[in-house]
Formats: sequence, C-alpha cells, structure tokens
Amino acid sequence: MRIRIIGSITRVLVIVAVLSPLGASSRTVKTTPPDPLSAGPFPVGVTTTVFVDTSRTDSFTKRPRTLVTEIWYPATEEARRMPRNKYSDFIPGGVTPEIDELIKKTYKLSAAEIDKIYWNEAYRNAPVRKGRFPLVIFSHGNGGSRNQNTFWCDYLASHGYIIVSPDHTGNARWTIINGKPIVFQAGERSNSAKDRPLDVSFLLDQMIRWDKGADKRFAGRVDTERAAVTGMSFGSYTAHWAADQEPRFKAMVAMSGAPASHTNLTVPSLRMLGTEDRTLGVAGNAAIRDNHSKHTGPSYLLELKNGGHFSFTDMFKINKHFGDGVGEGKRRETNEPFEFTSMETTYKIINSYSVAFLGYYLKGEKGYLGFLSENHWPDVMTWDAKGVPPEARAAMNGKR
Repeated sequence: MRIRIIGSITRVLVIVAVLSPLGASSRTVKTTPPDPLSAGPFPVGVTTTVFVDTSRTDSFTKRPRTLVTEIWYPATEEARRMPRNKYSDFIPGGVTPEIDELIKKTYKLSAAEIDKIYWNEAYRNAPVRKGRFPLVIFSHGNGGSRNQNTFWCDYLASHGYIIVSPDHTGNARWTIINGKPIVFQAGERSNSAKDRPLDVSFLLDQMIRWDKGADKRFAGRVDTERAAVTGMSFGSYTAHWAADQEPRFKAMVAMSGAPASHTNLTVPSLRMLGTEDRTLGVAGNAAIRDNHSKHTGPSYLLELKNGGHFSFTDMFKINKHFGDGVGEGKRRETNEPFEFTSMETTYKIINSYSVAFLGYYLKGEKGYLGFLSENHWPDVMTWDAKGVPPEARAAMNGKR
C-alpha cells in the first residue's frame, strides 16, 4: 500500500512539473517547448521608459544621449482584463496637434484614424509576470521607430522574452523627449552608425541594473546572461556591429539588412531578406547572403521569395498597399505585377523561426531543433543553414 501511494504521488509530481507555466522559471527542464507556430502562453505587457546615458553627448541635441525606449514582457494573467494597448499609447505625454501632424506626414493618417485600424496583443503597464526571461534588444530601421515591429515583439514576449527597443534619437522618424518631437535627421546617419551599437550596449547595462532592482517591476526578471541583439534594415546593420563589439550577446537576429562585412563570425545568427526588396536592391541582398556564407558559427538564412523590405515591419497594419513587401508590387527584374506574400503568412514565418531560433540558442530548448531543420513553406521561402549542430544538418539533408 505504501508503495502504491508513493507511486501515485510521483505521478502527480510529474504532471505538475509538466503543466507548470513556462515562465515560472525559464530554466525549468521541458521536454516539449511551446509550438512556434502559435502565440506563446503568456499575455503581453508593454511600457515606455526613458534612459539617459550621461557619459555621451548627443551629436545633434548637444545634450546627454537620451533614448525613449519601449519594453515588451510576459505579463500576469491580470493583464487579460485590461484595455488593449492603442497606437496612440506609444506617444509619451499623449498626442498633441504638432505630433499629430508628424503622424499624418508619416502615415497619411491621424493618430485617431490609426487607432481604429491598428491591432496589437499588448496591455499597457500590465504587471510583470514572475519568472526569469531572456533579453532581446531590437534596433529599428533608418527613419523607423521603436514600435515598428510590434507583430514580432508581442509574439516573442508571449513566448517568454523581454524585448527592449529604443528610438535611436535623430535617426528615428520622430521621437518625443520632454514633450517635444525630434524628427529624423538625414545628415546624422554617419553619427547614428557610431551611436547605435553604443545605444544597444548601454541598454544592456540598464537592464542589468533593472534586474538588480533599479526598477522594482523587473527586479529578478531579466536574464541578461542570455541576451540577443536584433534589428531590421539599418537596425540589422546595428545588430551585426553590436555583436562585433559586445561579447555579452549570445545570438543575433537580423532582418533585411547587413553591412558589407563584420568580425563576429561565430555568434549564432538568423538572417532574413526579401528577394524583391527594392530598398536594399540587389547589392543589399547580396551582402546579407555573403555574411551568411562567410559565417563560421551557426547561421540560418531565411529568404521570402515574394517578400520586400517592409515585409519585416508593422506596415501591413497601417497601409496594406504600401509596396516593397506590402500589398502589390512589380518584379525587380521583369517589372511584372505580383502580390507580395500576405501579412498572415509573412508574420507566421518570421515569428515561428525567430521563436525556434531563440528558443534553441538562448533557452537551450532542444525540442526546437526539428523545426529549425525544415523549410515549412517551400513555396514561398528558401531556408539554408550552416555551422549548425550535426544532427540538425543531417535532418535538413533528409528533408530537402
């Protein structure tokens, strides 16, 4: 009888271990990670903060380098009863007539009009979930914004990551500091190229401080020892440069952009591009492929056959006919009209491979190896890997 009771208790304990929420401890051993094709188990919180690097003087403002920063994170279940975040909630201090004019100039719509069509999965200032979650720092494109990739940030946060994304002051489309907009400065690009990797390292330092208690909400929540640097377009250049300069980053995700060369050829990397990208053009896409081919560490290359530059952004949400990845386009080589891959398929591809890649290389979730070993959408994308574990290469060879 005693043996039977112990056996029953053992079975119960095993069931509890398997059914425990993934975020209760990001180091909990799990045999099967969450399906990368579906949003993760956690509601998502989002909050805006401002970091000031007093060690640097901004080349444009002539003041200490100031970064308005958005943070996405796994939230408590209480979040599901809160109002959903709106586009206008990303504006610190609210939408003034001056700022609304900037929004109209950028998107041809007012903030109120965007609020009616804009969707996201986050709840503003929701309580932070208990657990310890890997850090992902995201860098926006040239003239982009910290909230240009909410489709991706929401998804990662739901799978147990904390995503930190700054406006790179002077290189963002516009950023609000002390109630005043600082608009994009084309002449600051070369300075921004120097500032951006430093911005990223500075934010990593700040999140270490937050994890140690500088912000009580995130104390003990941010696993900065498992950090990835990521970006889109000029932000993808930034991710490469930051990986070169900052050994604390353990992985890189680079969307639609790459420098001609870089030095860290061993950091696990996931690169993405759109074949029909008119912003980067032939030379820009060639640089991405070349970076992949020269990488000696784990490197994955995802290419959307009918993708463009803005396939890797939120632009689908705001203007479904924007072009260069969104809506209708013309082939670069033949000028033949065609439709870019739909938002639903594009986002599912980008999100699922990102979750599998970061899950494997940051969290050590070996169950994602099978997903990374296969091209799940051969009709709309190509998939290549090099320097990956032998078992992954064997699996890929068997499925091609």
